[in-house]
Amino acid sequence: MKTSVHEGTLLWQPDAEQIENANLTRYRRWLAETRGLVFDDYHALWQWSVTETEAFWESLWTYFGISSKTPYTAVLGKREMPGAEWFPGSTLNFAEHVFRMASDAHPALIYRSETHPQTEVSWAALRRQVAALASRLRSCGVKPGDRVAGFLPNSPHAFIGMLATASIGAVWSACSPDFGADSVTERFSQIEPVVLIAVNGYTYNGKKLDRSPQVSRLIAELKSLREVITILWLEGGPEIPAQPGIRFTDWAAATASNGETAELHFEPVPFGHPLWVLYSSGTTGLPKPIVHGHGGMLLEHLKYMEFHADVRPGDRFFWYSTTGWMMWNVVLAALLRGATAVLYDGSPAWPRADILWEYAAQARMTTFGTSATYLVSCLKNGMRPAQTHDLSSLRSVGSTGSPLPPEGFSWVYEQVGRHIQLNSTSGGTDICSSFVGGNPTLPVHAGEIQCRLLGSAVEARNEAGEAVTGEVGEMVIAKPMPCMPVMFWGDEGMKRYRESYFEMYPGVWRHGDWLKITERGSCVIYGRSDATLNKMGVRIGTSEIYRAVETETAIRDSLIVSLERPDGSWYMPLFVVMKEGEALDDDLRRRVAVNIRERIAPRFVPDEIIEVAEIPYTLSGKKMEKPVKRILEGIPAEKAASRDAMRNPEALAIFEKLRPD
Repeated sequence: MKTSVHEGTLLWQPDAEQIENANLTRYRRWLAETRGLVFDDYHALWQWSVTETEAFWESLWTYFGISSKTPYTAVLGKREMPGAEWFPGSTLNFAEHVFRMASDAHPALIYRSETHPQTEVSWAALRRQVAALASRLRSCGVKPGDRVAGFLPNSPHAFIGMLATASIGAVWSACSPDFGADSVTERFSQIEPVVLIAVNGYTYNGKKLDRSPQVSRLIAELKSLREVITILWLEGGPEIPAQPGIRFTDWAAATASNGETAELHFEPVPFGHPLWVLYSSGTTGLPKPIVHGHGGMLLEHLKYMEFHADVRPGDRFFWYSTTGWMMWNVVLAALLRGATAVLYDGSPAWPRADILWEYAAQARMTTFGTSATYLVSCLKNGMRPAQTHDLSSLRSVGSTGSPLPPEGFSWVYEQVGRHIQLNSTSGGTDICSSFVGGNPTLPVHAGEIQCRLLGSAVEARNEAGEAVTGEVGEMVIAKPMPCMPVMFWGDEGMKRYRESYFEMYPGVWRHGDWLKITERGSCVIYGRSDATLNKMGVRIGTSEIYRAVETETAIRDSLIVSLERPDGSWYMPLFVVMKEGEALDDDLRRRVAVNIRERIAPRFVPDEIIEVAEIPYTLSGKKMEKPVKRILEGIPAEKAASRDAMRNPEALAIFEKLRPD
């Protein structure tokens, strides 16, 4: 990553035709025609959406033609955060709105894995299997409010399971098979599912991984289970053995129509009725079971897909994910706009480093979404996908999970396509969406997220609690949104909920990111504020350090923490992973120090630069800065982080050995 690109460098602008054809432009015309509302630019529209909160969300209800069996009595009942009450009186169903967009003109799903060739699932086939599974769930007593859990890869089974569950008003929750047994049990035991849908194993990086022992253990520990639906996903792997007192059914039987096509019925439920339960990372404590409602997810995902992802019927929407990350739910939401959801299960770098770009070409993706980490790795590996694959169908590349440095932005335009809208976006599992992100009618500047999303009253606040522009501050959301969690499951009095978001600013959501809002209205995320580098009272986001460090192509990865010693002095070590064949020598240490001194500030030059074999990551691909800091401060690794919530738990031992005396 030697090439330096200045933050704010203009990389892309939509032309007049692109702006005219954007879904967002159509919405602005509709507001003018039906509400008499005319806005000079996007930022004026955004300001209206967060000032006139009720008018904005009501306009979406009408614009998208939300189908409710009973009318709402108000847009906002209770207005305070947390606990704002949206559209009281309404009854609807998320899954019903998915199938409103069914079409014979294009598939509902396209799927591929390391062992399964690219396969299409039609809307008709999806509906048949969802109806059959919903009928099966009803037959074993599943009713609205009951929980159905999936231990599933990113395959059509998970989509079918979620839609069947939602159609009857039950609550869906999923974990990926790469989660450890303890991690899955910690999550599912909190919600007490009555049905479990599970695979016997999966394939990753060319290796077959048997998960039947973990599933058997999970079944034994979940005392609430009445039925288990098994899928022999690992070819040649063992079956999941039956256990007494629980009915076992294989997937084929559970989704068979038995000669008759099951009717797909949709149970109308209140706007805030639980739709699914997602989980916080759980790396430093019991994972928080975050509950989202039917209506909140419906309105939020319609807004995001239509206006900010610019998704249209027949588009092919992909985001590399597992079922354990909220981006899986976002991919499913593409169905709400009649797009094809494109799924991949497997390693992003096996059997070839460019396998995902090959898939993008073969599946004719219109949106290719991934993590910032993946894009940076493509850059560092010298990948040039546009030269080796036909990516002409792509309109946008999405990036999330961590801040994408300006060099990553530039690489997309140099090596993927000059025509691409780079949709860098940031939000979280907390809302299963984004607060800041893309806009097809605005330019893209290196290192900058294009805008604050409609309805997201995002501010950067300084230490005095004042909203600031052009300065880095705490990211907050000052107005309620329907996508904010309904609750945490089992959280009496919303205690954990309040502690998570509302302790610093009562009545205002603190998200935990460092944010700068530029004069042009774009946004820059500088990393988690709870992983801030603090040296002698001066704070900085870690992403700035990583950008300076990783300009050195010999360095593959890095992590930095800041420790305050008992005597009041500071110790700031930088850990680096070298590329194969490269060595950490004094000259490289000097260059890194110079980069940090010149790009950031002399006080943030690390006290030591230490080579390590790997950096610890969560299962969703986030660097574990806070657990590493805790380990270096003397906390045992088993208490600093949950190994089952990690992609590479063996990495923790490295830092225990490096603990300072």
